[in-house]
Amino acid sequence: MLSRTEGNRAFPSEADIEEKLVDIFKAAKGITLVHTSAQNIDRIVSIFRACKRTGKKLLIDLYAAVILEATGNKHIPQSYWPEVFLYVPQKQRIKIKNNEWFDLLNKHSRNRIFIEKIQEMPSNYVLLFRPVHIHDIERAGLTKDAVYVYSQWEGYWKQDSYSFLREWIKKCSIPKISVHTSGHAGVDVLKQLAKALNPAKIVPIHTFVPEKYRELYNNVELHDDGEYWEV
Repeated sequence: MLSRTEGNRAFPSEADIEEKLVDIFKAAKGITLVHTSAQNIDRIVSIFRACKRTGKKLLIDLYAAVILEATGNKHIPQSYWPEVFLYVPQKQRIKIKNNEWFDLLNKHSRNRIFIEKIQEMPSNYVLLFRPVHIHDIERAGLTKDAVYVYSQWEGYWKQDSYSFLREWIKKCSIPKISVHTSGHAGVDVLKQLAKALNPAKIVPIHTFVPEKYRELYNNVELHDDGEYWEV
């Protein structure tokens, strides 16, 4: 965040994200595909809350179901919640069969749904999308009126690994809407953390502008990537 001069104010909150999702879900005439990480728990909660407010049903796959269960937090969406449905795409079914994950599948199948039900009224559903779903979406004719919501760092979208996805939504005439906010700490939070811990040294990591830390603190020690140093 240090490269953003406005600090935290430059980024929307999760509450802002929820409001944007509500507007998108309300306007959707087909299925809504929300592309985010199943490990982004705050975002999953925002998506779920937006679904509840718009009367939509949230579709998750087995991977997402396992991730959500692994949090051990029963207050975040789970596969057995009445508003959450398990949809297992074909490629995932094959993996389940090959690895004999049948007990795992049964554990999360209380609200399992199949593509035929989704086809009846696609606009009723919001899918926690991953590229593994593409084949099923095309085969079921769900690209018509679909909306693709990209809810990750924009830098990923520009990478070569996402070229197939860019080409796919273009081919299918699916509009892309970006709805995201960073989960990284802002300047104010970094200051609060340093004040609370009062460390002898601060070593910046995972940042594009490590030198800017010296504008905030007096006890900054810089090291290059791959460099070994003693604590």
